Amino acid sequence: MGDQQTHPKRVFISDVDGFSSRSIAEFLSACAPAESPEAEQAPASPFQVVATASPSSADERRSFLLEQHTSPTRDELLQRLLECDVVVYNIAESATQQQLEEATWAITALHAEVEKFKSRKMFILVSTVMSRAVATLQNPVRLEEEDGVLVTEEQFRRRRPHPSFKLHDQLEKLVLKLGRSKKPKLTCYVVACGLQYGRGENLFHYFFKVSWLMQCPDVPIFGLGRNYIPTIHVYDLAGVIQNIIELRPASKYILAVDDSKNTLGDIVQAISDKLGPGTTVTIPEEEAIAMSAFQPHELEYLRINLRLDAFVIKDSFNLHWTCEAGMVENMEKLVEEYKVTRQLLPVRICLVGPPAAGKSTVAKKLCSHYQIHHVTITQLIEETVTRLRATASGGDPAAAAAAQTRLENMTKSLELNAGRLADHLVFDILQERLNSKPCRNHGFVLEGYPKTYEQAKLIFLDEETEDQDSKVKTPEYNKNITPEHVIVLEASDDFLTKRVQGLPESVAEEMRFTQAEFGARLTRYRRRAAAEETLLDFFDELEIHPEHVEVTTGDPEYADVMKEITAMVGMPRNYGRSPQEQEAEDRKSEEERKQKVAAAAAERRRGNEAALAEMAAQYEEWQANLSEVKTQERALQEARALPLRNYLMKYVMPSLTEAMLECSQVRPEDPVEFLAEYLLRKQD
Repeated sequence: MGDQQTHPKRVFISDVDGFSSRSIAEFLSACAPAESPEAEQAPASPFQVVATASPSSADERRSFLLEQHTSPTRDELLQRLLECDVVVYNIAESATQQQLEEATWAITALHAEVEKFKSRKMFILVSTVMSRAVATLQNPVRLEEEDGVLVTEEQFRRRRPHPSFKLHDQLEKLVLKLGRSKKPKLTCYVVACGLQYGRGENLFHYFFKVSWLMQCPDVPIFGLGRNYIPTIHVYDLAGVIQNIIELRPASKYILAVDDSKNTLGDIVQAISDKLGPGTTVTIPEEEAIAMSAFQPHELEYLRINLRLDAFVIKDSFNLHWTCEAGMVENMEKLVEEYKVTRQLLPVRICLVGPPAAGKSTVAKKLCSHYQIHHVTITQLIEETVTRLRATASGGDPAAAAAAQTRLENMTKSLELNAGRLADHLVFDILQERLNSKPCRNHGFVLEGYPKTYEQAKLIFLDEETEDQDSKVKTPEYNKNITPEHVIVLEASDDFLTKRVQGLPESVAEEMRFTQAEFGARLTRYRRRAAAEETLLDFFDELEIHPEHVEVTTGDPEYADVMKEITAMVGMPRNYGRSPQEQEAEDRKSEEERKQKVAAAAAERRRGNEAALAEMAAQYEEWQANLSEVKTQERALQEARALPLRNYLMKYVMPSLTEAMLECSQVRPEDPVEFLAEYLLRKQD
């Protein structure tokens, strides 16, 4: 016995890419070993998990797995199964025909090899309550008749198979049949589990996503929503499997559901309350397909109408429940689990800096990049006044009276403070906004506020810790609304002044950047920054250390600034763009690309035309210069030739003319020799 306890059991799990299979593998690999006085040293975990995975996830390394096998052949897979103490096949969630066939082959092949087993093995088929869920939501009248009927585990086992899950039922019966054969080395169990939830969610993910996105005024419930949904948290399902492995219960068919008796409407309403707009709307089931919310086979699960009582896991198992009371009672925990698992965590930024540093532009770009909400005090006050006026004129007398009172208080404050709202009223509406579900879900960029240490203290610190001595420990603050990143845009006074001076007069007036206003605002900002206790000191005390970003260029896109800030903040933590949004963004990017290409082509064309015009002008100038040069050369040649002609006419031509006349009279045979001799005699 002690020897068995010192060696972890080797557990095979099929298709670890699946939602619940992955969670089961994670859970078992992290199980703490049972304390044993006989074992000197317990293993790190009582289980070593081996699993199959799809080719698409072959490169994904899962630390909770001892081995991972991608698309093994049947012979290879059988070898892996024979090496394991426990084999778990999961067909509980949207099992394909191939998965059902593989599970059928696996139990049959193991049963055929049972005589060769060196030790006892266990086969666990994780199936679904859908295999016996004949009472689906087919008829509203039928639904009313079955409301309130609690089905026991024994009654559930006797129900007829659901038409869409007959293959599941056949496989369950095969597993139980082979497990009953007189071969004690192979023990078989079937676990009929409720609809699984938890972690990043699977079947219920649509409702969580719609609620988190906050893009719909109401979260849809497909159908009447009055049908009872048997459920179980994936980690509680994993706990059931752990107990089966360790306890080897006598009952071979085990119903695994939590203790909840919630309808679909109850579940969706709870999700909407904790994560979304707080309201729901019932719409026809057909809309789920049209909206691409669910596939037809997924709707089969949501139509189930069963209130189940699972006595085996309650009476015989030692379960450490994650959500024994079900989804509705544990929704706050499930929402947090969903956000953490899917990394849907809010990005909270406070962006401050001197006037004209570009806070508004950078804030808008950050909101677009991270898909979060832009919060400015001016806009927030305007939106609050508009909302209060609408409520004050509404039909609810109590809400109208409360809204009217707030409006009167705000109006009075604006009158007493020369158009500025008193700080305590600003704090109230700011905290209300930062605590709203859109900001809690997605995050925000709080632009240019708070401005002082005291304002930040009153907004972000928990009330009971505001009077604590900050030197004793880090003050307790409201982590739901306090920024996790504080970005300070820095720029010199000279740079800011030149930037403002370059603005058109109308723009400067609209942005309060006239010479008088800008100078006063800049002076106030520098004075607050030099105070004994500054806004940045407050965040430093919370160990949220501000990051300083220099603005040194007039780039209207703030490319360098955005690059630096996004490197500090990190990647977006959301679902990304929807296909429609991505298509629109792609169209916009393509249009911008085409515009840039066209602009570049036009610029090149203008450059080429200018170059050609310049070359033509240069050629014409060169031609004109060439003509002038030729004229000058001719004149120079003529000028140079003039003295030579005069010399010839005066000293050469007279003697040569006389000699030529004499030659013409004598007519010698060699005239040239005659001329030469004549000129020589003449010279002598």
